[in-house]
Amino acid sequence: MKSMQSSKRRPLLVGNWKMHMTVLDACHLAADIAKNCAGLEGRDVVLAPPFTVLSQVAHIVADTGVHIAAQNVCWEAEGAFTGEISPLMVLDAGGGAAIVGHSERRQIFHEDNGLINKRLRGAIAFGLLPILCVGETLDERENGQTCKCVEGQIRAGLAGVGATEMAAVILAYEPVWAIGTGKTASTEQAQEVHAFIRNLVAEMYEKDIADQIRILYGGSVKPDNIDALMAQDDIDGALVGGAALNAQSFGRIIHFQEI
Repeated sequence: MKSMQSSKRRPLLVGNWKMHMTVLDACHLAADIAKNCAGLEGRDVVLAPPFTVLSQVAHIVADTGVHIAAQNVCWEAEGAFTGEISPLMVLDAGGGAAIVGHSERRQIFHEDNGLINKRLRGAIAFGLLPILCVGETLDERENGQTCKCVEGQIRAGLAGVGATEMAAVILAYEPVWAIGTGKTASTEQAQEVHAFIRNLVAEMYEKDIADQIRILYGGSVKPDNIDALMAQDDIDGALVGGAALNAQSFGRIIHFQEI
């Protein structure tokens, strides 16, 4: 993952498989995606399979340029944390990154900003690249609270993270109301929030860091909207859910066209 950390806003496409895929299905999908990435230059591709198939998928995509992320991570190396996966386990299985604060972890499993901050700092401490997800609900959007919500999640999620550590953080804006609903924020709406996030990072750290940080969009990203999304100034990639479960659709997203 060092090449990803040193890249200056190279497009980054992340496929989050969520709670899908048996071992056989995962291996077939990973192999097909790896073929789609053959000869791909100028962008990074990451797969986030379930923990049960993480090592097998990592083996399939080894030496293909495709990277592996965990869908969540604990902050401790080991211990009495039933049901958790430690950073060392992720690394041992072939992962180099970890998603933290995904809306489903926040909404369904009630993970709060404090817990998400612990996960993010744990990932950084053990050399994993954290992908911090933030985003508002439909009520918050309709009540004009989008920026307030996103700012609160970012400030709390990055608490205690220094400027040097911030260079190893990726942010992902995922409006909760546009995940798995078929709804998608307009390119203008997405760009507006991404620009707000970049300005906030500049305020919290410095402009150089804000200029280098990659901010992904995640919210019903599909082959038919990826080109327009990636054309926005502050959208540096995508966190893809359902469309990442099909090699053809995810392949189109990976090979987005610059417009």
